[in-house]
Amino acid sequence: MTAFARRARASAGRLHPELSLVSYTLLGHLEESGGCRATDLAAHYALDKSTVSRQVSALEGAGLIERLADQRDQRVQVLHLTPAGTEILAQVTASRRVAFRERLAGWPEEDLRRFAGYLLRYNSAGPGPGPMPMTDPAPDPGPGPGVTAHPDASPPID
Repeated sequence: MTAFARRARASAGRLHPELSLVSYTLLGHLEESGGCRATDLAAHYALDKSTVSRQVSALEGAGLIERLADQRDQRVQVLHLTPAGTEILAQVTASRRVAFRERLAGWPEEDLRRFAGYLLRYNSAGPGPGPMPMTDPAPDPGPGPGVTAHPDASPPID
């Protein structure tokens, strides 16, 4: 599992040198959710607010996210991807998919099906309802040709 986590962290940096796995995960969550508060990110990933605040500040400073007033409550700041954030997230996601497919290109279809099944089994045995751990890679880089897998079934690549 240590190698699995180490690979996930290293792959994010190789796919985009300024985008850590945590940053990639937060950007993916913002895209998926359509925007949310920093406190929502902290709660979702079971992180301290100060940790999320540092990450959000870095992403905001890089021009990848912006704070906008909530339409329902002008006192609340909601984080959204900027066009640059959307672009980088799309680039990294595409790179992850290519690398993942390349890594599995020589695998027989039966092995790919078994692998996808094991990933589904592993992920379904994870934490129950509540926050997802920050080490969970997101979003789905795709299982490769010939395999249908649940979006949470993708492993990190290197």
